[in-house]
Amino acid sequence: MSAPALPDPQPAPTGSGPGAALAPTPRTTLRRKRERGTAERGVIDAILDEGYLCHVAFVDDGTPYAVPMAYARSGDLLYLHGASGNRTLRALAGGAAACVTVTLLDGLVLARSAFHHSMNYRSVMLLGSAARVRGAAGERAAVAALLDHMAPGRSTDARPPTDAERRATLILRFPIEEGSAKVRTGGPIEEPDDLALAVWAGVLPFELTPGEPVPEPDLADGVATPSYVARPRRRR
Repeated sequence: MSAPALPDPQPAPTGSGPGAALAPTPRTTLRRKRERGTAERGVIDAILDEGYLCHVAFVDDGTPYAVPMAYARSGDLLYLHGASGNRTLRALAGGAAACVTVTLLDGLVLARSAFHHSMNYRSVMLLGSAARVRGAAGERAAVAALLDHMAPGRSTDARPPTDAERRATLILRFPIEEGSAKVRTGGPIEEPDDLALAVWAGVLPFELTPGEPVPEPDLADGVATPSYVARPRRRR
């Protein structure tokens, strides 16, 4: 049996204002490196808004899966979408519990010892169940959010989905209700006896940077490169 449909999105989602935080649960309480964890919505939302790719983990018929997917955050929700026959989306629409993660790699941390090599990162883990978005208004809002997450302003340029395309697409809403963020920054943690070793140590920073736009060769005459493509907004 499918999970019940949620109503069309309402404006001004709540829960992400200054000082807001997700309530801790036994499933989201960190056991190790607790100082790196936070449930603050400001941190969680910033990571979700900067990322482009999430991984959705679930169990279907006794087999675990972890599937990469595009997503978009809108207030207290994540939108996930794909073909109506997509195994992951159909399982989630049927009520399967899921874990959604987003990770941003900020650097490789190279220590003098093999043991203390690490990575700098920002990550979010969310737990919960999704529901299908139904109705033209809700689907339009979700499509706009997904397009504008890729390139702010894109939803006003792209042709809206046809009725046939809407029927071929399954869109889900995943609540941002249970979860946490974890962040590592800084250099390697070294043993005092290793500091005198003649081995380079430090951080190799990583950054996701867009390249030069590559237009399709069959663009209509006079179509200029939009500013959100020519000068994409930096996420951080």
